[in-house]
Order: sequence, then C-alpha cells, then structure tokens
Amino acid sequence: MKMNISLFLMLLLMVSCHKEENKPPLKPESDYRQFVGIADLEQTFVNLIALADSAERVQRLNTLWDSLKANDQVPFTIGDSVLFMYKGQAGSVLWAGDFNSWNPSSSGWAGQRMGTSDFFVLRKKFPSDARLDYKLVINNNWVLDPSNRFVQHSGFGPNSELRMPDWVFPKETVLAEGVNRGSLSANKLIMSSAECLGYQLQYKVYLPYGYESLEDLPVIYVTDGHEYADDRLGAMLIVLDNLIHQGKISPVIAVFVDPRNPSNLSQNRRMDEYRANSRFVGFLSDELVPQIDAEFKTDVSPQKRAVLGTSLGGWNSAFTGIRRPDVFGLIGIHSPAFDPAIIQEYATKPLQPLKVFMSTGVINDTQNQARGMRSVMQEKGYPLEYIEVNQGHSWGNWRSLLEEPLVYFFPAR
Repeated sequence: MKMNISLFLMLLLMVSCHKEENKPPLKPESDYRQFVGIADLEQTFVNLIALADSAERVQRLNTLWDSLKANDQVPFTIGDSVLFMYKGQAGSVLWAGDFNSWNPSSSGWAGQRMGTSDFFVLRKKFPSDARLDYKLVINNNWVLDPSNRFVQHSGFGPNSELRMPDWVFPKETVLAEGVNRGSLSANKLIMSSAECLGYQLQYKVYLPYGYESLEDLPVIYVTDGHEYADDRLGAMLIVLDNLIHQGKISPVIAVFVDPRNPSNLSQNRRMDEYRANSRFVGFLSDELVPQIDAEFKTDVSPQKRAVLGTSLGGWNSAFTGIRRPDVFGLIGIHSPAFDPAIIQEYATKPLQPLKVFMSTGVINDTQNQARGMRSVMQEKGYPLEYIEVNQGHSWGNWRSLLEEPLVYFFPAR
C-alpha cells in the first residue's frame, strides 16, 4: 500500500512539473518602466514590434505608448539625449523648430519608421537644460505634437515644447497664491506729431497694486507691448505682480506700447519703428514719456526709467539708450537683432550713463550679435548683466528672463 501511494505521488509530481514547463510565460501588465537610456526604450519598441501575435503586439505597444504620454515622456529625454516619437499613419514625418531654424528639409530631421509599424522616431542631442519650440510636419502638414501636452505660444500661434531634463520652469510666470493684482488699462491712444511719426499709436498702462498710496514710481516702457502683456507669451503682468508681492522689486509702472496700427491691427509697424528709427525714439522720449509723467505718479529721473524689447525691439532699446540717455537710463534687451552699425556706435561714442541688461539664446538665436555688443560694452565699462540660455528665438526664452532685468533695474527698496 505504501508503495502504491509513493508511486502515485511521484507520478503526480511529474505531471505537475510537465504542466509547469509547458505553461506559456505570463504577459507583463505593462512594458513601461524606468528606461535607462534612449537605446533601452528603442529596443523595447523593437521587441514589441517583433511579436508574432498581432493582438498582443497592438495591445502592448498601445499600453506602452499611453504610459509614455501619461508620464510626459513624449518626446523622451534623458541626460543630453532626446528621442522624438510619433505614432500614426503617415508617409513621412519631419521635425521643425528652433533647433533647425524651422527648416524641416534640412538634413537629419526626418523620422525613421520602426519596421512596418506606425511608429516614427528621431534621435538627437541637446544641452540637458535646453528648452525649444517645435512642430511636426506630417505628409507636409505642420501640426502640434499630438502626444505632447506642453505648448508655448508665439506671435504666430502655438508650438509644441521640448523640455530637456535640467531645464527649470520659470515659476514666476504662474500667479502665486494670494498675490494682489495690479491693474491694466484699456488701450490709450496718442497722436504722434509730424516731426516724429505722424500717426496714431496705442498703448496700455500697468499700475501696481496699491498705486493710490504710492509716489515717485519707476517706469518701464515695453515695445511689442501687446505680446509682453499676453499671459501666453511674455506673461509680464503675472511676473510683475509676483515680484512686487514677494518684495523682490519695488512697485513699478509699465507702459506697453503696441506697434500695430490701432485702425488696422493686421498692420504691424515694428519693422519700421524698431530698426534704428530716430523718429520712433523721438516719439518715445519727447511725446509718450511726457504724457505718462503728466498723468501718473512717476519718478522722472532717467535712472528710474527703462525701455525693454525683444529681437528688433532689443535693437530699438540699445538705439534708444545711446541716442537718448537723458531720458532712458535703463536698457533691457532680449535676443537683439542688432545690425553692425549699432554695435559700432557704442564702440565709438563715449561711455553713457546707462545700465544694461542683455540676454540671448544660443540655439539659432542672436548670440553672435549679442556677444559682439557684450564685448564692446564690457570694454567701455557699461554696467551690464548678461545671460545666455540654451534656447532659441522664442517667447519661452524671453518670458523666463523677465525676472532678471526687473530685479536688476528695480531692486526692492
């Protein structure tokens, strides 16, 4: 009897082992994990695409893709590497953005299809703290990246945003809890004389919270003011409110000068006004500034009056400073589109009573012009705060560099 029981148990164990050996492997709930690098993620895609069972292949690929999107990992970044990815039916997928001067036809920006799947990938390297605007060009159609929720608006509409791992989000561009808001006027109109521009312009005025009890306020004049004041672009109203509330800067008035024709907003006159235009400088200095000083409680000294602009507006800031240091003593410059003449003017003229902030991106931005002017200003002895960032010619760049000139020009008393 004992022999029969032992034999039965042995046979049962053999059958159990045989069944376990032939049991199909368990399918992972998800192939998503902490990938150690671009190659690790790419190999995972390759392995899944190679699965023979089409239903399993589709299910696991979709689950992985959904997990990457849910964790804001499209594009996938690690260190100084990025894997751009697109999932969808397409004949061709190209990437265009700050990194290739928005030219998708330039060499090396076409996505590669993974096998016969509908996945396209493109591997690139950028500084680990870079932030860049881009779009996808799918079958010659320019679109936002449908799997990337990060968007940065531009003067021409929204772009998708590549955020490398060490880029720091500018928290000052989000209104902090409990911040008392300043006020922004409706559009105000001013008629420039024939000696200056000879046409009507519009502007808005920001007054800091508690203006009624304040006196002798510094003023910053902002060109392309309609974009600097837009929360999606410059976000300057939010930045001002945050910095004043937090005691990082003194209360300041901001005048947002709009380059668009008030009667026809599609007509933008910045190309004429900002390119070393003495008449525009005359308008700012001899017409708008006296109007603001008469209407508001301003400090009228040049050392408390700033002009700020980006690109051509940065050129205008530098030109205004060298031509009218008796009016503007604080010069703010974002990504300056300088011509050689303005740099030469600073080189040849005596040192003026100016305090300068200048910044530029270094990825297809204005770094060459900015560095040339920086060398001249340093040699002349201008007080200068200069910043370079791993970004392009974008509002994502400029909005993140508003705190620095404001603190530099208007430190808390």
